[in-house]
Amino acid sequence: MQHFAEMIQALAERLDGVGLALVAFVDSASLPLPEVADIQIVYLAIKHPGRWIYYAAMATGGSLLGSSILYALARKGGDAFVRRRFHERHIERGMAILRKHGLLAVIVPSMLPPPMPFKLFILLAGVAGVPAPTFALALIIGRGLRYGGEALLALIYGEQVAQFIKANFAAVSLWVLIISAVAIVAVVIWRRARAT
Repeated sequence: MQHFAEMIQALAERLDGVGLALVAFVDSASLPLPEVADIQIVYLAIKHPGRWIYYAAMATGGSLLGSSILYALARKGGDAFVRRRFHERHIERGMAILRKHGLLAVIVPSMLPPPMPFKLFILLAGVAGVPAPTFALALIIGRGLRYGGEALLALIYGEQVAQFIKANFAAVSLWVLIISAVAIVAVVIWRRARAT
């Protein structure tokens, strides 16, 4: 698997933004390639700083296309399609989160790196019948923030960001998860306060 990920990364480097979109597509549609798109976008943004927005858009677009395939399969195959891939407990918990938080249940997992179960929420959005434009908007927001943020950090801090992400991916993932959880709690509290 490591060899395959390295091969995909080398291909992406040669194909520039199109290669980055391909990596994000493959990662979102089927074969998980953890860190490959993230590291690739940082390296490309460092190499070509003037194109950082282009790279963020290509990665987001590739991820949207790949995720849309899973979404469409789940929408067509329904509940049985998802139950063949995930444990009942995870499905029930995910559906409860989707019903309670709506778009945030797609936006937040799309922002977070592994081990967040991103594909589960894509599939559940399809099963729940979330309208395609709403699903696409949520994914563009989440992935756009993630990839855009990484490209912007690469633009500002350069090689230091690449080394830091490579050496501390697990720690970075944990901190992003904690910050996102705090943000979600704040939004939920704010919504309840507005409702009362």
